[in-house]
Amino acid sequence: MPPKDVKHARAEAHIESLNHEAKGVARVADKAVFIEGALPGEDVAFHYTRRKRHFDEGILDEVLAPGPGRVTPRCHHFTLCGGCCLQHLAGDAQVSHKQAAVLETLARVGHVTPEQVLAPITASQWGYRRKARLGVRYVYKKGRVLVGFRERQGRYLADLSRCEVLDPAVGMRLQALQTLIAGLTAFEHIPQLEVAVGDDGPALVFRHLRPLGDADRARLREFGQWYGIAVYLQPGGPDSVHPLWPADPRLSYRLPGHDIEILFAPTDFIQVNGAVNRRLVDLVIRLLEPRGDESALDLFCGVGNFTLPMARHFHRVTGVEGDAQLVRRAGENAAHNGIVNADFHTWDLAQDMARQPWWRGGIDKVLLDPPRTGAREAVEALAPVAPARIVYVSCNPATLARDAGHLVHEQGYRLTHACAVDMFPHTAHMEAVAVFDRG
Repeated sequence: MPPKDVKHARAEAHIESLNHEAKGVARVADKAVFIEGALPGEDVAFHYTRRKRHFDEGILDEVLAPGPGRVTPRCHHFTLCGGCCLQHLAGDAQVSHKQAAVLETLARVGHVTPEQVLAPITASQWGYRRKARLGVRYVYKKGRVLVGFRERQGRYLADLSRCEVLDPAVGMRLQALQTLIAGLTAFEHIPQLEVAVGDDGPALVFRHLRPLGDADRARLREFGQWYGIAVYLQPGGPDSVHPLWPADPRLSYRLPGHDIEILFAPTDFIQVNGAVNRRLVDLVIRLLEPRGDESALDLFCGVGNFTLPMARHFHRVTGVEGDAQLVRRAGENAAHNGIVNADFHTWDLAQDMARQPWWRGGIDKVLLDPPRTGAREAVEALAPVAPARIVYVSCNPATLARDAGHLVHEQGYRLTHACAVDMFPHTAHMEAVAVFDRG
C-alpha cells in the first residue's frame, strides 16, 4: 500500500487498459492508478504524482515487461512535448483503443449500442496536422527563441527542433522559424503563430504585440518568399489578420469525390487532418443515403465542409452556424463551386429555433457536427421535425453518448451505425460518427 504522502513514492503495477486520457490503468492495493506513459499488458515501475480519494495518478519510471503494442516513438521530443501522448503505442493499437473507447462511452453514458460497428476512419499518422497554434517565446536562460507546443505539464514551451505530426512544410522548419524570429527587432513581442496549410501550400499568421518596423516586415516577407509560405500579420484581435506576402494569398482544400473546393482564411475553423476529412465527408454522404429529391439540414455547418458536398446529392440543403464569418465563407464557397441549391444562416444553435425561417417542415435528413459541448438543444429541437435519419459527427464521444441516449430513449430513434474517427493520431483525442434512424 502506498504511503499517505505518495508524491514521488515508487511502486510497481500491471497495466490492465488505457483510460480516455491515454494513461495506463492499474490497480494497486485495490485502488485505481492512472499512469502516464504505461501501456496495456505491461509490468511497470512508476512513481506517484497525486493521490485522490477514489484514484491515484503516477508517471512511468521503467517498463519491467513491455506490452505487445509498445514501439519506439519517432519524435525524439516525445517525452517532453505535450503535443502527442501516444507515439509509444503502435498505430493500429491506437485506433483499436479509440474504437473501443467510443463504443464503451456510448454504452456507459448513453446506454446505447450500435446495431453495426463501422471500420474506423484513418489515414497517414505523420505530417497530418494542417491547422495548429504554436507558442513563441524568447527564453533568456537559453539565449534563443522557442517555437512549438507546450511541455507535458503545460507551463513552458517545449524546446523543439521539428515536429513529426505537423505538415512538413512547417513541422520541419521550426528551427528556421526560431532563427527568423530571433533576428527580428520585435522578437520579444511575438507570442504565437497560427498555422494553416491548404492543398496548394502553407500559411503562417504572426501575432505581434507592437507594430512591426520596415526591417522586420521585410525579413518576414523574404522568409515567406524563400520557403513558399504565405505570411499574415495579426496586430490585434482575429479581425486584424491581414496578408503581408503575397498581397492576395489563396488557401483552399479539395474534396475530389464531390467536385468541391473549399476556400478558407488562415484563422477559419477547418478539420485538422485533411486526408481523414476527405474520407469522413465521403462516409457521411454515404450514410445520409441521399435520394436526390430530399431536403437536408446541416447544423454547425462551418465553412460548408459537409453542406456543399451534400448539395451535390440532395434537392436542397440548409446550413446553419453560429459564427457569422464562417457563414459568409460558406456562402462564398457555394458561389465558388456553382452551387445554387444551398442556403446558409447565422444562428446560435443553443437557442430556440422554432421560429426561424429555415426551421421548416419537410426536412428529410439532418447532419450534426457540433463542438465539444455537443448538440443537446438541437437534438431536443429536432423532435417535432422528426427527420428520417440523423448523422452525427462528434469531436467528443461523451457528449455524443449523452445526445445518443436522448435520441434513442426519448425520441424513439435507433442507433444503427457508429465508428471512431482518428482525426488526431498519436493523441488521446478521439472523434466519432453515429447514425440514428427513426423507428
